[in-house]
Amino acid sequence: MTDEDFSQVSMLSLFQAELETQSQALTSGLLALEREPVAADALEACMRAAHSLKGAARIIDLMPAVKVANAMEDCLVAAQRGHLSLRREHIDALLKGTDLLKLIASGPSSESANSEVEIFLAKFEGLFLPVATHLPHSSDADFVDLAPEELATTLSASPLVGTEPQTQGSIGSDRMVRVTADSLNRLLGLAGESLMEARRLRPFADGLLRLKRLQSDLAGAFDDLHAVLSPVSKEEPAVEALAEAQRKLRLSQAFLAERLEELDSVDRKATDLANRLYDETLASRMRPFEDGVRHYARMVRDLGRTLGKRVRLEIVGGSTGIDRDILEQLDAPLGHLLRNAVDHGLEPPEDRLASGKPEEGLIRLEARHNAGLLQIAVVDDGRGIDLTELRETIVARQLATRESADTLSEAELLAFLFLPGFSMKAGLTDVSGRGVGLDAVQAMTKEVRGITSVSSDFGHGTRFQLQLPLTLSVLRTLLVDVDGEPYAFPLASISKTLKLQRTQINFLQGRPHFRLNDRQIGLVTAREVLNRGEPGAELDDLSVVVVDAGQGEAYGLIVDRFLGERELVIRPLDPRFAKIKDISAAALMEDGSPVLIFDVDDLIRSVEKLASSGGFRALRRAAGGPEPGRRKRVLVIDDSLTVRELQRKMLGNHGYEVEVAVDGMDGWNAVRSGPFDLVVTDIDMPRMDGIELVSLIRKDAHLKNTPIMIVSYKDREEDRSRGLDAGADYYLTKGSFQDEALIHAVVDMIGEATG
Repeated sequence: MTDEDFSQVSMLSLFQAELETQSQALTSGLLALEREPVAADALEACMRAAHSLKGAARIIDLMPAVKVANAMEDCLVAAQRGHLSLRREHIDALLKGTDLLKLIASGPSSESANSEVEIFLAKFEGLFLPVATHLPHSSDADFVDLAPEELATTLSASPLVGTEPQTQGSIGSDRMVRVTADSLNRLLGLAGESLMEARRLRPFADGLLRLKRLQSDLAGAFDDLHAVLSPVSKEEPAVEALAEAQRKLRLSQAFLAERLEELDSVDRKATDLANRLYDETLASRMRPFEDGVRHYARMVRDLGRTLGKRVRLEIVGGSTGIDRDILEQLDAPLGHLLRNAVDHGLEPPEDRLASGKPEEGLIRLEARHNAGLLQIAVVDDGRGIDLTELRETIVARQLATRESADTLSEAELLAFLFLPGFSMKAGLTDVSGRGVGLDAVQAMTKEVRGITSVSSDFGHGTRFQLQLPLTLSVLRTLLVDVDGEPYAFPLASISKTLKLQRTQINFLQGRPHFRLNDRQIGLVTAREVLNRGEPGAELDDLSVVVVDAGQGEAYGLIVDRFLGERELVIRPLDPRFAKIKDISAAALMEDGSPVLIFDVDDLIRSVEKLASSGGFRALRRAAGGPEPGRRKRVLVIDDSLTVRELQRKMLGNHGYEVEVAVDGMDGWNAVRSGPFDLVVTDIDMPRMDGIELVSLIRKDAHLKNTPIMIVSYKDREEDRSRGLDAGADYYLTKGSFQDEALIHAVVDMIGEATG
C-alpha cells in the first residue's frame, strides 16, 4: 500500500497516522521550549502541529480532540505573540494534551477520555490560558467540510512521511511503501542468492580460461606434429587430415575467445548488478536511529521530573542506519539504560551545583558505524560508579568473600552489575532496585550476537557501550578450516587471532595454556571440541582463535588454518534439527557450498566441559605434557556464570574434575552423558529447576545412587526440607561456599579428589 492509496483506510486510522507524526513534532518542540521558552522555530512547529491536528479532528467530527488541540494551539499562539511566558507547568500541561489526544484517538467514544478532556481544559483555565477566547488565526473559517475522498488526499499529503524536512544523510525518501518484515526478509534472501549465483560466473570463466590454455597446448602439439610429418610427404592423407584438424582448432580457439570476452563482460555486469541489488535491499531494512529512540526524550524528561532532577537527552548520530529488527529489540534495553542513568547516574540538582556541574544533567544516546559494527552508547555526566561501594555491595550480597573481592580488577567488579538480581540500590522503588535492568540488556545484546561493556569515571559519569552487528541477516565472519570442512566464527565474538609456536605452550595443573598480554589463555583443538578426530600433520605454527569467555577468562581454539574474512547471508537451520551443539546457523559460500556458523557461547561451554573432564589429550600428547591420573568427577549446575565459575575454580583447585551445566535441562543431559561422582545443583534455574532435576535423577535406574548436593541462596528451613525431601543428600546455602564449607562438604560426601 503506497501513500497514494488510502481507499481502504478508515478516517480514524488516517487521523491516528497523522497524530503519530504530529505528536512527535509536538513533543520535540515542547522539550526544546522547556529549555528555551522563546525559541521561535520550536513555537512555530508546535503551533502548526496543534493546528493541523485540530483541523484533522474537526474533519472527522472528533470533537473532544478538537477541544484539546484548540486549547493547545491558543496557548502556543499566545506564547508566540508574547502574551504568555511559557513555564514548566505549561509544558507539562501541553505534553499532557499530547497524551490525551492519543487516548482520544484510540477510543473516541470512551467516557474516561471525555472526563479526561474536561479535567485537562479545567487545568488550562487554572493556568490562566486563553481557552475560551479563539485567536483570529484559529477561527472556524479556517475549516470547511470535506468529503472522505478529499480528507484522504488532505491527510495523505504529509502525515505518513513526516513533517520535518529530510536531513542530509538520512535514510528514506519523500514517498514510502508499507512492506511486511517477512517480505523484506524474503527479498533479502533472494538478493543474497542472486549475489551468490552471480559470483559463480567467475569460477566458470576461470574454467574456460583453463580450457583455452589447453587448446593452446594442443595447437602447439599439432604444430610440432606437422613439422615432423612435412618433410616426409606433403601429399599424404595424414598431412591433409592434420591440416584440417589445425584449421578447426583455430576456429574453435577464436570462437572460445569471443565467448570468453562476452562471459567476462556478463560476469562484471551481473556481479555489479547483484551487489547493487543486495545493497539496496539491505538498505531497505535500515531505519534512522532517531526514528526508534526520539520518544526517549520525553521519557527521560518525565522521569527526571518525578525524581526531582532536571535532565536533557541528546541524541548523537540520529541518521545512522540500523536494521529494523535490531532497532525494535533495542527498545527495552535502551529504556533500562536510560532509566538507570537518570535514577542511578545523575545526582540531585543541589549535589551537581555543589560539585561545580550545571543543574541540568545531560544524557547522550550515541550511535555510529565503526569497523563494520554498530556502536551504541548511553553516556551520562553524573556521579559515576563508586568501585569501593560496589565492592562492599558484592561482599554484602555474599557474591564473593572479602579476600577475593579485594583482588578483583575494575573490569571484574563492573561485570557484577550485569548479574541477575544485582542492584546497588538499598531500597525498592518504582524505578529501580529490582536488579533486572542490566541483566536484560546483556541478554538482549547476546541474543543479537553483540557485546555489552561499561566504563566509569567516578565523579564525572558512566558509559554503557553496546557493540552490535549492522544487520541480523548478514554476518561478518572469519572462516577457518577444521578437518577439511569450513566453519565460520562471528567476528564480534573473536578477541584475537594469532600464529602460536608449539614451544610457547605450557601446562598449568595439567592443562595447556599460553601467555597473551600477561594473561594465561587455555588452549584446546577445535577438532577435539567438534569430535573431528586427531589433528593431521603437526605444524610448528598453530592457527589460534581467541574467544572471550567472560569473567576475565578466555580460550584459544586451534584450527587447521585460516581461510579469510567473509560476509555471509545467514540461513537458519531447519527446525527439525532442533539445537545443534556448538552451531547457531548456516550459510552458503560463493561456490554454493555450505558453511556452518559457530554458536560461540555454546562452543565455550563445550570447551569448559572438555577442560573440566581432563580433555586436550591430543594437544597434551603433541606437546609432551603429562597425562593426569583418575580424578573424581563433579557436575556443577547453576544458571549464574559467576557462581558457576567460582564453584568450578574452587573444586578444580582442590583436584576435582569439574564439568559445568548452565541450567537444569543442560544438567540433565550432562549427567546422563557420563558417570559423575557428585552432582552440585542450584534450585532456581530456567527450563528445569533443581528440585525437578533431583527428582529425575532419583527416578533413573542408572543414576539414582549418585550423590547430590544443593547449593542455593534460599536458606529458610522449608526450602531446605523441600530439597532434601526431593532426594538431595546435602543442602548448602550460597553464602557458605565462599569459604571452606563447600570443599569440606564435598570431601565428606565423596572423599578427596584422587582418593
